[in-house]
Amino acid sequence: MVELTADGQLVLKDHNGLEVWNVTNDASYAAMLDTGNFVLVGTHASVVWQSFDTPTDTILPSQVLGPGTGLLARLTATDYSSGRFKLRVEADGNLVLCTVAVPSGNQYDPYWTSDTVGNGSKLVFNESGRIYLAEKNGSITNFTFGWIDRMKDFYQRGTIDFDGVFRQYVYPKNGMRNGSWDDGWTLVDFQPTDICQAITAKTGSGACGYNSYCTIDERQHVNCKCPPLYSFFDPIGKNKGCMPDFAAQSCDADAKEIESLYELQEMIGLDWPLSDYEQLYPIDEDQCRKECLSDCFCVAATYNDLNCSKMKAPLSNGKMGSYINTKSLIKIPRSIQSQPPIPTGEKKDKKSWTRTRSLLLGGSALINILLIAAVLLLAFHSHKKRIHSLQPNSSETGTGLRSFTYRELQEATNNFSEQLDYGGSGEAYKGYLRDEASTCVAVKRVGNLLPDSEVEFIDLVKAIGQASHKNLVRLLGFCNEGTERFLVYKFLSTGPLKSFLFKSIRLKWNQRVQVALGIARGLLYLHEECGTQIIHCDIQPRNILLDDDFVAKISNFESGKLLRADQTRVDMAVRGTVGYIAPEWFKNMGITAKADVYSFGVTLLEIICCRKILEPAAENDQDARLTDWVNTCYRNGRLDMVVGGDEEVLFDMRRVERFVAVALWCVQEEPSLRPTMWKVTQMLDGAATVPVPPDPSSYISSIQ
Repeated sequence: MVELTADGQLVLKDHNGLEVWNVTNDASYAAMLDTGNFVLVGTHASVVWQSFDTPTDTILPSQVLGPGTGLLARLTATDYSSGRFKLRVEADGNLVLCTVAVPSGNQYDPYWTSDTVGNGSKLVFNESGRIYLAEKNGSITNFTFGWIDRMKDFYQRGTIDFDGVFRQYVYPKNGMRNGSWDDGWTLVDFQPTDICQAITAKTGSGACGYNSYCTIDERQHVNCKCPPLYSFFDPIGKNKGCMPDFAAQSCDADAKEIESLYELQEMIGLDWPLSDYEQLYPIDEDQCRKECLSDCFCVAATYNDLNCSKMKAPLSNGKMGSYINTKSLIKIPRSIQSQPPIPTGEKKDKKSWTRTRSLLLGGSALINILLIAAVLLLAFHSHKKRIHSLQPNSSETGTGLRSFTYRELQEATNNFSEQLDYGGSGEAYKGYLRDEASTCVAVKRVGNLLPDSEVEFIDLVKAIGQASHKNLVRLLGFCNEGTERFLVYKFLSTGPLKSFLFKSIRLKWNQRVQVALGIARGLLYLHEECGTQIIHCDIQPRNILLDDDFVAKISNFESGKLLRADQTRVDMAVRGTVGYIAPEWFKNMGITAKADVYSFGVTLLEIICCRKILEPAAENDQDARLTDWVNTCYRNGRLDMVVGGDEEVLFDMRRVERFVAVALWCVQEEPSLRPTMWKVTQMLDGAATVPVPPDPSSYISSIQ
């Protein structure tokens, strides 16, 4: 409850009526202004106190933050006490984001700065929607934030959120938004682009709490996660860190006991860059594992290219992503039952403890044997039941893929009666497998193969079967019987991306952004991260399927090509679809993964513009090729024409400009000028700068 007392005090009381905060001023009345500023007005109509002078985590239009002032994030999404992140205008003119210690408020090194030392003096949020640093003479520095466009129609705010990211949001004043007030805000701009990578301070826990690690999801939200057999201190406030669910390793145990009690669980792409206390080089991975297991102070190790780093507790600054080439080895117990209890009271006699531990280990071994026997018995009966439900000729391959007979697929699809709009060169049919779950599948027919392509087809199927990524459609099996070739995919009911770009029903801009990022990450996996490099050869919207959450999944691999470890390019006949085919296909040049990069660039432009590659932008438009038209708009500074009147996209023009520039790099006629998919993902995520692309040569396929 807020009360303005008779003597001019503003008092805040809790639900029990107890005072928790007050401002003592000789105020005549209080008022909430249209700007969101709450003011106390004195007897001579002068403002004696205002909320704009004591901001918390948010800045509003017309508000100014001077040197030495700033914003402090709340602790969690629901806890509004002081948090771990601060935005501050420094006395030297720099705007910084930094982590702080809770509850003391000690400020650590910045993880983001505006680089305006000696220039800026105050942070201004003007009513046009621009946040910028102004010099003492009023001129604007090079640092600006946000986007100016019809901002008078929107409520606006800039907030340092509890995850440490400073974001600018808008909300329509006409209230035409679905959902609640909290859910209706649209993100306009944010810094830093990836806080997981940005925080490198030598002190503090990093973006997430101690013993946890940071990832960025498709919506650019921070996710804090725990290592195996660790759990959150607070399941609601996940940025508070994690704690182990087992006792720490005893320093009294001998090597043989340690080997029986502990193991190292491998996690790829995870690093704890500030937790190492000892570095070993050169050393192989097996020796690195032994060194950490035998060291009671080592709770984890990281290994990369003969470098081994032993990590102490608590682990700090953990981060996971495709940009990390390090392998983390997390020390965990082999089984919770085999762990000694956490000691309480005085230390027991070592011989007595060894005897107790032997009994525990013996009992644990007996229990484990009984459990294994039970599991094997159940597995045997389950396998027997499953084999009975399958057709006699079905089989499992060494890759985990199922080899179907033509008869099985004919029965699963009811004689290929329900055709799907699933893209690709061959027909696709909906069906149900005769397994316990009646798995719904899409059965895709593969066109006729040349005799010398049989082995290549099998090798490609095996490679795809071993590939596993959230942005790839899961391949369940195949058929290679006589002249019949089929690939059996997991069925996705939402359908191909093309159905949500070029028709009246279109994905929202934020959804299209995540789709583009998903396709890029899927291609990065195919090109650089799976066991065998795969060139897809036909990336386009009809070969991108969407799941129920509109997550993009690359499909239709039947045109793909494998690159062996000793190959950088291959010679092959033209594959793909007109408009998406890279120029080198028609120049008798060797084909590399850069052919997929070209196709991705075309697809990215279609996602941005919701316009097909070969389609006039207006009646009598001679510039019907999308790449040429967008390039012209980009060179003339008219990207507003590219997105039309889509207000949601107009609020995010900085990202639009970045995405268009990346696409124009991808569609360069010369393959060597195109970036790799690793570089593409970095530029799309904002983790790498995007130089101005060369003006791509106009290329129109002679095959129409």
